[in-house]
Amino acid sequence: MDKRVYGVIGIASRMSNWNADFTGYPKTTSDGSIFGSDKALKYPIKVMWNQMGKNVLYLKSFKRQENKKGEMELLPRSLTERYDYLFERDDSQIKDKTQVLKNLFSAIDVKNFGATFAEKGNNISITGAVQIGQGMNKYGASSTLEQPILSPFRDDSVKENNKNEEKEDAKATTLGTKIVSDEAHYFYPFSINPSAYSEFIELGVTDGYTDEDYQNFKEISLVAATSFSTNAKIGCENEFAIFVETEADLYLPDLSQYIVFNKKDFIDEIQLGMDELLNDLKTGIKKVEIYYNPYTLKVVHEINNAKAYNIFTKKEIR
Repeated sequence: MDKRVYGVIGIASRMSNWNADFTGYPKTTSDGSIFGSDKALKYPIKVMWNQMGKNVLYLKSFKRQENKKGEMELLPRSLTERYDYLFERDDSQIKDKTQVLKNLFSAIDVKNFGATFAEKGNNISITGAVQIGQGMNKYGASSTLEQPILSPFRDDSVKENNKNEEKEDAKATTLGTKIVSDEAHYFYPFSINPSAYSEFIELGVTDGYTDEDYQNFKEISLVAATSFSTNAKIGCENEFAIFVETEADLYLPDLSQYIVFNKKDFIDEIQLGMDELLNDLKTGIKKVEIYYNPYTLKVVHEINNAKAYNIFTKKEIR
């Protein structure tokens, strides 16, 4: 691939929780601004790749193992176990770092996002060609809601200090809480630098980041959030993306900082705000593609020669 790519991926969250912290509330910065981590976006992408039958290294999987009592347990695999599971490695291959590197680059998540692989005598660090930043919520009126949930079951756990006491609340079903944002709009900046793998190309362990790799990432990044319909993510969907392809020696800043989201009565509005920047660099810009949900959004921009597409149908919007 003889170009760089810069862009932004936009995720809408309505009555859902795109990225919770350990308290269950949406992640926030110190000033209370809601954001989503890069891991929150990478995870549904990796899940989708895994469902397509591609090798994905950094994804939780489980194994059955007998404990000391002879009971079978279900345990998450360690990194070493996940690697051995994917690549069927035996002990004779542990010291073959070249083969380890080749295997790592054959995993689609490593090929895109890189890896830190420290196990069994190997200490390998790969800086990914695809770098994704933190996704800031651009909708300032977002609020967090707590929904009490009644479980159909009672709590039959025994409290250590009250073994012989039968309390009335132990006879009742338990209560839980679901925490959601009423509405949030996350915008993730990303960049793709194929030259990140130049050293590994010289070692002969990879062909480098190819245009096919880019098209694969692009295709999945446009639908992964929408496809990932868990209970907490059912209201989350891909609503926007911009891909700016440039010459290999052109460097662009974080494009998400120029985006403004405006809440409207009938159809929301995204102002790109990067028109002057991209138009002034026209000799270094190869292509600009904008994808969005035209049923809920209007995208305002004056970027020269930019093409717009329906994010669901991929048909051009004229």
